[in-house]
Amino acid sequence: MPTDTLLPAITPPFGYGDVVPLLHTHRIAPSKGVVPDGLRATNAIPVTMTEMPKAGRDYPVVFASKDGGASYGVVALLGLRSGENLFVTPQGTWRDDAYAPAYLRRYPFCMATVTRDGQLQDERILCVASEALDNARGLPAEKQDGQPMSWWNEQRHLVLEYEADLMRTQQLCDVVKKLDLLRPFGAQAISKDGAVVNLAGMYRVEESLLARRKADDLRMLIDKGIMGRLYAHMMSLDNLGRLLDLQS
Repeated sequence: MPTDTLLPAITPPFGYGDVVPLLHTHRIAPSKGVVPDGLRATNAIPVTMTEMPKAGRDYPVVFASKDGGASYGVVALLGLRSGENLFVTPQGTWRDDAYAPAYLRRYPFCMATVTRDGQLQDERILCVASEALDNARGLPAEKQDGQPMSWWNEQRHLVLEYEADLMRTQQLCDVVKKLDLLRPFGAQAISKDGAVVNLAGMYRVEESLLARRKADDLRMLIDKGIMGRLYAHMMSLDNLGRLLDLQS
């Protein structure tokens, strides 16, 4: 008899609960701006290359690594303590005076990774959070003739564009790593009333290292649109004090 093959396992992105592949029969409940539970208790959220200038106006945007510097990602800091998100209101919505990252705006949809027989696959599939499915009150993604509803057209575009931007962000991180521009750093956030908090475990681009690069490297960073993002990141670190003000 043939041996049974394990069913593929879907790995949801950070901050999501259970997700399932999106079907045309699904009816999805509107989020009404409510932040999902998994993102209410996190002090950092991924941001993409395109978002860095906008996010940098409201948050400290830093580089982070889960593998000791072998690879990097870009995140916006949302709080000064683990599990602290200072941008969720008591009503459970995102503060309307701060940029809402695309990672949040794409919810309840995502592109999830798939594992078959214990091996991570290259494919990613379009999924929806299980908690958003509601046959009674949910909205269909398609009309009866199979054409997408206008709200789903917009949301699908956001999800797919976000995935494309993730790839551009990874390329940015790879270039910055290759040029050895990142250094771990600790920071001291000082609020308007003088309170102080010390932070660690982050990475930043050091301008002095940029200045040492060859002209060809600097031109490449400009041509690829990376240089402006790096300065947005460096300038955003002034927002560490804003987090302390919000915490106060």
